[in-house]
Amino acid sequence: MTPSVLLPLLILASSLIPGLIIFTLKEERQRLRSLLNLSGAIVKVALVGWLIWGVYQEQVFETRWALAPGLDLVLHADALSVLFVSLSTLLWLVTTIYAIGYLQHSPDRSRFFGFFSLCVTATVGLAMAGNLFTFVIFYELLTLATYPLVAHKGTPEAIRGARLYLAYTLAGGVLLLVGAVWLRTLAGPLDFSQGGILGDIPGLDQDSLRWIFLLLIAGLGVKAALFPLHGWLPQAMVAPAPVSALLHAVAVVKAGAFGIVRVVYDVYGVEFAAELEVLTPLGVIAAFTILYGSVKAMSQDQLKKRLAYSTVSQVSYIALGTAILGPLATIGGVVHLVHQGIMKITLFFAAGNYAETLGVHRVSEMNGIGRRMPATTLAFSVAALGMIGLPPVAGFISKWYLGLGALEAGQGAWIIPVLLASSVLNAAYFMPILYRAWFLPPNAWPCENDTRYAGETLPSLQWPPVVTASLALLVGLFAASPYSPLEWAQLIASREYRQ
Repeated sequence: MTPSVLLPLLILASSLIPGLIIFTLKEERQRLRSLLNLSGAIVKVALVGWLIWGVYQEQVFETRWALAPGLDLVLHADALSVLFVSLSTLLWLVTTIYAIGYLQHSPDRSRFFGFFSLCVTATVGLAMAGNLFTFVIFYELLTLATYPLVAHKGTPEAIRGARLYLAYTLAGGVLLLVGAVWLRTLAGPLDFSQGGILGDIPGLDQDSLRWIFLLLIAGLGVKAALFPLHGWLPQAMVAPAPVSALLHAVAVVKAGAFGIVRVVYDVYGVEFAAELEVLTPLGVIAAFTILYGSVKAMSQDQLKKRLAYSTVSQVSYIALGTAILGPLATIGGVVHLVHQGIMKITLFFAAGNYAETLGVHRVSEMNGIGRRMPATTLAFSVAALGMIGLPPVAGFISKWYLGLGALEAGQGAWIIPVLLASSVLNAAYFMPILYRAWFLPPNAWPCENDTRYAGETLPSLQWPPVVTASLALLVGLFAASPYSPLEWAQLIASREYRQ
């Protein structure tokens, strides 16, 4: 095989092979398990670096298997897939370091890290899917790989949350599959193509295309947590903190949002979708979800549930940017795929540190916690300010381009107020946390005297949120730099809109 064919397979194998080996390890083989995890993550980062450079130079990386006449399994790297693969790969490395420290006293670690690796493999596979058929396969594999992670603790609450997650996501998968099969019968092979493929096929029934769009978006909207399909997400917060970070920032939620971007831009084509008048309903649903998630977050005392409803709100910025016709909105939505992931994983790392080190699970228990855990709380603060949209953190860049895109499309009259209201609501549920953490007298925390934590917390727990918070700040400060997420989003937008 040539490097252009082999590289997508190697990227998949770098997490798949370590994961399969980890399943066979006994619990006491902790060093070998950690070595396999970290080696796979580091190798994947190196391979993705090669991929980034090649795609930027317009090299073609594609692996294709013909399973049946007209039915191919395709792995293909384009600018959009590289953006998502890069996010998943980098955050997987950081999450692996965090998870090793977080779960060092947990049972069933080989099972956990085996499925952890399969989850990332499925995420990378759907990111590099070259057609809708391949995407559906990896989309369902992702569901199956993450179910054991949500259920990992084995408590009745964890099992209930995992079953609800499975019920929602399998139902969404069925809708996605029905829509994909129906579209395949109408339009033939559905290879992703920048600018879309359906607008170039004459004679397609537009009413059927609208119903298919509804099925596809509903199927993807389950994982993307669009209202009213979001009910599984707050319940899945019973999972360990590394899993929550994985669900919100790297894998499941992002897979749904990424799929919406793929369907709008590379199946329908954003301009053809606008002609079908399906973008406005998507934009309205996304806008409502943004406000609904923020309002629900304000009433949550449990920290991880507050962050979960924040995700419901924040991920819908991606769908909103996708639904606005114009390159600036595309840039805002696509770059938020990365920015939200970096900021949200920081928040969940910090929440995990509070729970693991001090036994703190609720906002009302966080009084003075910044004095006890300053590095973790500083990282949390940076990410929270970014979620509100304050410069120079990455979240400001996303919202700025979404606002510019709304004005460019002539929809600023209703989208700008949504963005402003969302920022006010974001401040309403994040600022009280920061006030408690930094300015109120300390609580008596449940696990304050745990002898495992001589300092702030374990280094493997302390440094991941510091690193990701620093990254959230850097990609905001240096947004205009070469190879930045913003520049990559601009590259994607330039290729999606046909000149």
